[in-house]
Amino acid sequence: MHLRHPSPLPRIWLMTDERMGQSLLPAACALPKGAGIIFRHYQLDSKERRALFEAVRSIARKRRLVLVLAGSAALARHWGADGSHGRHRGALTSPAHNVPERIRAEVNGAKLAFVSPVFPTRSHPGAHTLGRTRFGLLVQGSRCPVIALGGMTRAKAQSLKAFNIYGWAAIDGLS
Repeated sequence: MHLRHPSPLPRIWLMTDERMGQSLLPAACALPKGAGIIFRHYQLDSKERRALFEAVRSIARKRRLVLVLAGSAALARHWGADGSHGRHRGALTSPAHNVPERIRAEVNGAKLAFVSPVFPTRSHPGAHTLGRTRFGLLVQGSRCPVIALGGMTRAKAQSLKAFNIYGWAAIDGLS
């Protein structure tokens, strides 16, 4: 069972991570109304992670943003998130780095598949990227709407329109 979320789901998403530091809250405030946030911050201890999540949730509610917690559906419900992000059944959003992961997201009922890394990104310096051609092959035939992630900006998202992406997500491109 999915947690509450608006329909349609956002087309622009901010992915959080520890590199953002104190810039996370201003970045959340700068998102357009109706955008989404995938709250990760895995490296924080549980008390710090929860406190930061609460601060982001306050902004999200005021700005009508969708807030998804990376973690189990049960934890997302407990924390008051709009859904969970992960590879588990019941996740609202799911990561996909290859065709089997994209298919797993579909089978598990994810409403959005975050396909990455499309382009080079500071989050994973030197990591192998999909590029346009492999990205196109990976998303071909997807039954789940695709969010492009990895080195994304608004201009790069526009350049992927031919692949019928649903939207895009970024860390640096939105912070």
